[in-house]
Amino acid sequence: MGRITEDLIRRNAEHNDCVIFSLEELSLHQQEIERLEHIDKWCRDLKILYLQNNLIGKIENVSKLKKLEYLNLALNNIEKIENLEGCEELTKLDLTVNFIGELSSIETLQHNIHLKELFLMGNPCADFDGYRQFVVATLQQLKWLDGKEIERSERIQALQNFRVIEQQIKEQEKAYCLRRTRDKEEAQRKLQDEGKNEDKEERSHPDLEGHWHPDMNAPRPLSVESKDLQAPEMQEEECRKMELEVSKDDLEFWNKPSLFTPESRLETLRHMEKQRKAQEKSSEKKKKVKPPRILVTKDGKALNVNVPKLDFSLKDDEKHNQIILDLAVYRYMDTSLIDVDVQPTYVRVMVKGKPFQLVLPAEVKPGSSSAKRSQTTGHLVIHMPKVDQVITGCGRSSKPVKSTLDSSQGQTSKRSKQIEKLEVDPSKHSFPDVANIVQEKKHMPRRIQSEPKMIPSEEDPDFEDNPEVPPLI
Repeated sequence: MGRITEDLIRRNAEHNDCVIFSLEELSLHQQEIERLEHIDKWCRDLKILYLQNNLIGKIENVSKLKKLEYLNLALNNIEKIENLEGCEELTKLDLTVNFIGELSSIETLQHNIHLKELFLMGNPCADFDGYRQFVVATLQQLKWLDGKEIERSERIQALQNFRVIEQQIKEQEKAYCLRRTRDKEEAQRKLQDEGKNEDKEERSHPDLEGHWHPDMNAPRPLSVESKDLQAPEMQEEECRKMELEVSKDDLEFWNKPSLFTPESRLETLRHMEKQRKAQEKSSEKKKKVKPPRILVTKDGKALNVNVPKLDFSLKDDEKHNQIILDLAVYRYMDTSLIDVDVQPTYVRVMVKGKPFQLVLPAEVKPGSSSAKRSQTTGHLVIHMPKVDQVITGCGRSSKPVKSTLDSSQGQTSKRSKQIEKLEVDPSKHSFPDVANIVQEKKHMPRRIQSEPKMIPSEEDPDFEDNPEVPPLI
């Protein structure tokens, strides 16, 4: 059952920035509220109040709402009109489909001089003979009753016949009050019987701590081993039996005739709450404990697993001979909740206890691997150097090249061989590689500059030292 709380009002006051003291309109419909409370203390400036489709049984705690203009209490359990004298600005009152049988209680609305519209259709009093004439004659400030305008001639005629109509209304009220008293006693007796039946069911059904045996006088607790050894088929059978019982009880309840009373509405609500709890209990039993996620098979084969469902990218960096894993972990998550384990053939990351495992395309060195968090994105970047292999990139040759340090011509030929390795292979490409052409042009002056210069020595007889000529580098 719901109650009016400050948090409930604030959640329904989003249009006023959740400020309640200056709130002018409030909607609390379909909240299963049983009592009208606190509103006159927290929301003094209210002008419009919606409380339809609840379980409110009495009009109370609204007399201090001096600015209230419209009050909607339709589809509730109200049996009497009262405590509205303080609502001085009240112009519209909706009490559709309640349980108002004391039609004479509308006399309290004579103090609400600004009341123009009143709705009482769907109440027991609306079936009384002379109902409309009595209301029109009693509340002369009304302009509309049950959505129909009150004409001047109708009011004059109602005033002329008021004495006779008033006597008829009082007799019908007495008869209704007698029926209502019997209905209350019947509902009370039925509620007590249901309570006794529920106690018997609780004693006869197993509970969480023990198991009831019909041939014993006390529950005998089950051991932990016997609970664990219970077969899944038995659990499924129990769930099916419980569902059948719930559906059978539900069908019997809705097929059973009932009176239109406040107690029947409360009984319906209790039944729906009971059905909901039974369904939750059944669903909990259906839930099985999930086995732990298999990360490595029995034959030692690692599996790809992504339980936290994180985006990732795996890059093979041939230039630095390493594999880079970029895992998009949550940006503001604490690093202490991340555990990284690098193995030669796979990498495993535990994110808040949930495993992420990825099989690597090549064997790596776990001891040389490193993991870091990005300060901008929060991603986890893992660098895993690969085991030593033959490097095919960066223009290196797999065959050893002879070098002669004494001969500059040998160095030139070595550079030329290296440049030839970067040329385009026409058998693989059907179009010229512009990048290599430009790169080759760049190397041409370097090759010319790198050719050895014949520097004459001072011992040469033809050598002339000119001081104006700068020294050669």
